[in-house]
Amino acid sequence: MKNKTLNTRILGKSGISVTEIGMGLWAAGGDQWGATEDQEIFDAIDFALDSGVTFFDTADVYGGGHSEELLGQSMQGRRDRFIVATKIGWRDFDGEAGQSAYTTVEKLIAGVESNLRRLQTDYIDLIQSHIDFRDPTMEIIVEGFQRLQRDGKVRAYGVSTSDFDYLKAFNADGGCAALQIDYSILHRMPESDILPYCQEQNIGVIVRGALAMGILTGKFNEETRFGEGDFRRSWHEEPDQWAVYLDDLQKVEQLRPLVNDPSADNRTLAQLALQFTLAHPAVTTVIPGAKNVRQMHDNVAAGLLPPLTPAEIAAIDAIVPPGGGRKIWPA
Repeated sequence: MKNKTLNTRILGKSGISVTEIGMGLWAAGGDQWGATEDQEIFDAIDFALDSGVTFFDTADVYGGGHSEELLGQSMQGRRDRFIVATKIGWRDFDGEAGQSAYTTVEKLIAGVESNLRRLQTDYIDLIQSHIDFRDPTMEIIVEGFQRLQRDGKVRAYGVSTSDFDYLKAFNADGGCAALQIDYSILHRMPESDILPYCQEQNIGVIVRGALAMGILTGKFNEETRFGEGDFRRSWHEEPDQWAVYLDDLQKVEQLRPLVNDPSADNRTLAQLALQFTLAHPAVTTVIPGAKNVRQMHDNVAAGLLPPLTPAEIAAIDAIVPPGGGRKIWPA
């Protein structure tokens, strides 16, 4: 892999070029994936940059804004090296009313100004609605994003959702530049309708969940337990989730021969999973999370490996058919 560089793709109608492998910063917040060390996050971001990664994705609710703050600190003096995507919508979400706090365009714009302050920048490359179902504020959010785009505060806007109807409503006027969606070997349902729609509408696709929240690393088993502050603890506490988890583990075992084969270019199971998402023509970039340099190194390495062969994809199809797999969980 020496002297190889990460490939880039254009993020839909935004025209923004991003690396196929990005960095997801959900875990960097330190509140839902177990404890993190700020310096390790800074080091991982530095490693990503030095490896050619350009795309970094965060959100206002990750660590109550701490993830954005860390990214903002990392960008100082070198903002031009970062393509920054962040999200808004869940912060101060009113569960009883079933809507975000952004009930006027002015409130939405003020909310994005808070994103900008935490990121210590005067523009965001991609702002995304974080609400993953249709709520009464959707039209307000779209209008606010469009005004911010006209004012130069954001370069493009999109949505993070797995709800096809919501995506179509959000893109009603054709302005949505990107979709962030959960898609993996274990969750191939978007292939049936959402991904073809994105190709038709020139909507860039940002893949989250490519490692199925860690399951596709192959490091988990029935005895695995998660620590305090890790939302995955619920997998062992909810019978329905436990059943899905066990089924996923069985599929992972069926995938192992694909990485144990001598001709598999020394891929790890996680790298196979990342390469699988990039094999779909609708996908622009994949954003696996990383809490340290080691994890970021493994993610970058996936982008430097040869693409999956037709035979490897056919073998995956035999385990989880195209368009098949489980529904995502937790929601």
